Amino acid sequence: MEFDLIELIRTRCSVARADVRLGIGDDAALLLPPAGHELAVSTDTLVAGVHFPLGTSARDLGWKALAVNLSDLAAMGATPAWALLSLTLPDSAREFVDGFAQGFAELAAQHGVALVGGDTTRGPLAVGVTVHGFVPPGRALRRDGARAGDLVFVTGTLGDAAAGLRCLDRADVRAAALFNAPPDTREVLVGRLNRPTPRIAAGSALRELASACIDVSDGLLADLGHVAARSGVGIELDADSLPASSALLALFERDERLLLQAAGGDDYELAFCVPPTRAGDVQRDLARIGGGATRIGRVVEGERVRVFDRDGAELVFERGGWNHFA
Repeated sequence: MEFDLIELIRTRCSVARADVRLGIGDDAALLLPPAGHELAVSTDTLVAGVHFPLGTSARDLGWKALAVNLSDLAAMGATPAWALLSLTLPDSAREFVDGFAQGFAELAAQHGVALVGGDTTRGPLAVGVTVHGFVPPGRALRRDGARAGDLVFVTGTLGDAAAGLRCLDRADVRAAALFNAPPDTREVLVGRLNRPTPRIAAGSALRELASACIDVSDGLLADLGHVAARSGVGIELDADSLPASSALLALFERDERLLLQAAGGDDYELAFCVPPTRAGDVQRDLARIGGGATRIGRVVEGERVRVFDRDGAELVFERGGWNHFA
């Protein structure tokens, strides 16, 4: 049965690449990185009930498992190429694996990612994905390049995925109101949770512009905190500049919305720092690829990330983002 599932995954997720000399079916894959490029590698594990709700569809889980890893490559300015998949299943449910493989394959095909190997085993539902991408030598985006005076931007909107999770949480005190919200509004938010969009094109465009970059996975404050710490700087954010979708604005009041935007996580947008002289280039180049970014703050001398309202008062949040072991 295990080999039947492997064959099902291999068939569903088939993407032809000339740099894959030997893919699924042997003890190891044989891959040929392009000359003159650095190899960017990232891995993430998604555990049922921790990283995704237990009711998440197999197809959405397949998409998300790959998306969160591709987002890491985007944050480095890398072009995706190959993936490895480790799938832990409580039973050999062919229907689940088929749905998972379909979702995984949908996103893989969009970015030309070849699944070149992995593993299947029995146990509590968990998904591990490792991705590989290419970046020109010395041009990868990193977390340690921010300098005082830089401006801080973020792609897309913030807080939607965390709001989507709230919409699914029947234990939430506001669950009734959220369940009674217009279906299309809820679908937008839940869709951002289940099917994040890795900003691959934006990451590539930012290679020549950004001084530092990170993807927003654990929460904006937590993730920009990594940039501040690695760069030895402070970051000041304008609360009213944080971009919000119309769906988020429709369902949440300001204070609740700001908490979702600042600390909710699962956005998988890119937060990045740019010298002021390159700010116009950022907007031009991202608009050219059909995207955009919002200026949300500045890099200053000092340490940590601080958020201010329009009157200059500092806002204090009960948490900065997700921490597995807090």
